[in-house]
Amino acid sequence: MFGLFGKKSSAVLGVDISSSSVKLLELSKTGDRYKVESYAVEPLPANAVVEKNITDVEAVGEVLKRVASKSRTGVKQVAVAVSGSAVITKLIQMDGGLNEFEMEDQIALEADQYIPYPLDEVAIDFEVQGASETNPDQVDVLLAACRKENVDIREDALEIASLTTKIVDVEAYALERAYSLIERQLESQGEELVVAIVDIGATMTTLSVLAEGKTVYTREQIFGGKQLTEEIQRRYGLSLEEAGLAKKQGGLPDDYDSEVLTPFREAVVQQVARALQFFFGASQYNAVDYVVLAGGTASIQGLTEMVEEKTGTPTLVANPFADMAVGSRVNASALGNDAPSLMIACGLAMRSFD
Repeated sequence: MFGLFGKKSSAVLGVDISSSSVKLLELSKTGDRYKVESYAVEPLPANAVVEKNITDVEAVGEVLKRVASKSRTGVKQVAVAVSGSAVITKLIQMDGGLNEFEMEDQIALEADQYIPYPLDEVAIDFEVQGASETNPDQVDVLLAACRKENVDIREDALEIASLTTKIVDVEAYALERAYSLIERQLESQGEELVVAIVDIGATMTTLSVLAEGKTVYTREQIFGGKQLTEEIQRRYGLSLEEAGLAKKQGGLPDDYDSEVLTPFREAVVQQVARALQFFFGASQYNAVDYVVLAGGTASIQGLTEMVEEKTGTPTLVANPFADMAVGSRVNASALGNDAPSLMIACGLAMRSFD
């Protein structure tokens, strides 16, 4: 069993290992109010992580070491996530009279019915969701399984940085947890809201749709901010690193906006519209109430307005920290800039308060 859902835990760092960077976040909580105690972001070398799979564990371990030291955190326990495409989830019914250990034994015996991999290669966890609607004597149990190598390689990378893996979560669930902070910022709140979160990373765009705060659909497609960086690099003869910096800090030639940025913005809008069309085609929904843009690409100037115009849906940029206090170790303006890309790290750090 691995700590996919985890038990009550003390403080954990939320660590999001994406294709282009490692993001670390530490939260504390007083009453209902969260506080950002520390955070840091460090870029990863090219191809150390490819489409959310760690391919160079040493390189990722070294970056984790740097990010922990830069954040000046004292916490050593970590919540980390695997991507949705690496996880199989299944809702099963079990006898409501079983205790946790009996359930664990029964799942171990029957797991091969649900999981298409050899069981010795798989890490399994489960969480009781509540009484079954169809049979009052049974409970719905969410079963989640992931290949052990996906968990082990994250543990190995964290170990290089002298950090301990306390919880292994799924990105979609971490996003769902962080969404609870965004929901408070929406003008119309309420039980029936259907919200699309579009997380545009460096190489992958993930659409997660939440209905009544629960994930009902998730889909990944290969597209991301790296395409803009590569276009800057190609057009202006810069190294990948220089292009990445110029993208963030500005200072590019006058034609950048019209020749490079506008076409890229249009490509992002197309991807968002396309992802939503896939969702409508695959579900009983034909509209969403809000689009929330997350990931490093979300804060590109003018993107929200373009998505809103194209989809006819109110659109905002994710900032899970809008109502949080900020500790003395944290640069508040840098946190504000990085906020859209810290949704998963934030959802993971919130595991401290389960």
